[in-house]
Amino acid sequence: MKNYSVKQYQESDYTNWNAFIGQAKNATFLFHRDFMEYHKERFEDFSLMVFEDEKLIAVLPANKAGAKVFSHQGLTYGGLVYSAKINGEKVEIILDSLLSFFKENEIESFYCKPIPFFYSSGGNHETDFFLLKRGASLDKKEMNLAINLAMPLTISKSKLKHFRKIEALDLELVEEHQFESFWELVLVPRLFEKHNAKPVHTLQEIKKLKEMFPNNIKQFSVYYEGVIIAGITLFETETVVKSQYGATTKKGEELRALDFLFIRLIQKYKSEGKLFFDMGIVTDDNEKGYNIGLLKQKEELGCSVYSQDFYKMNLI
Repeated sequence: MKNYSVKQYQESDYTNWNAFIGQAKNATFLFHRDFMEYHKERFEDFSLMVFEDEKLIAVLPANKAGAKVFSHQGLTYGGLVYSAKINGEKVEIILDSLLSFFKENEIESFYCKPIPFFYSSGGNHETDFFLLKRGASLDKKEMNLAINLAMPLTISKSKLKHFRKIEALDLELVEEHQFESFWELVLVPRLFEKHNAKPVHTLQEIKKLKEMFPNNIKQFSVYYEGVIIAGITLFETETVVKSQYGATTKKGEELRALDFLFIRLIQKYKSEGKLFFDMGIVTDDNEKGYNIGLLKQKEELGCSVYSQDFYKMNLI
């Protein structure tokens, strides 16, 4: 009879954790400890490691707030991460081991936001099934917009018409290795002006992350007559590229520079063999629960709606 055990992540587990993430079935660089810990002072880490006998077979990037555990609130997505050799029956055992650990540690509720399915070509819905079977409920569902790059592109005719006009303006598209121009001249002032908000990552944080993950975090900007007018910050995995930030100046809006940049990048990553272009959620605080204009804009760029599900499980 094999023995399953759960332990809380400690700093001494750094190398073991990262080695596991490097070969896991459903992991991305966001689960590397260096990425998780760039803002560690904001969260009480409660990441867990599951062992079969003495072999690490699964991890749960997580944080704790009181008696609640979240599959990490500092990450866009999370959930149970496991080895490629793990079958569905064993995922059930792993989940039961975690739930027993929660109860032993007087955790009252568990919130899980699994990684969207298109990040894992090998499938990733076992956890969802077993959570629901054990009494979890769908706490929230959001629309995640993404383009399946393996299929023919479906960019709207109006977007393509304007794109062809913009191409004649001699805009300069640049992959940059610095973030100051985009953050200070475009992203921060436009977010404040339009939404009275700030980017999740400060300039110093995104620079630090770029240094640690140079092949995964990229900045593309558009210049017109030597002045930056738009930019997109990308988080890139082996099969998926995600638009983390996109913004344009007022001049960029006039020239539709952000559409120009999106279309060029969609074409670029399709030609390079990426499977999906993830443009993120369109959630809003209005009565509809989503931003109508943002949904339309992303659909016209060729996106389809994929679900981003959030589960809640009461443990007492």
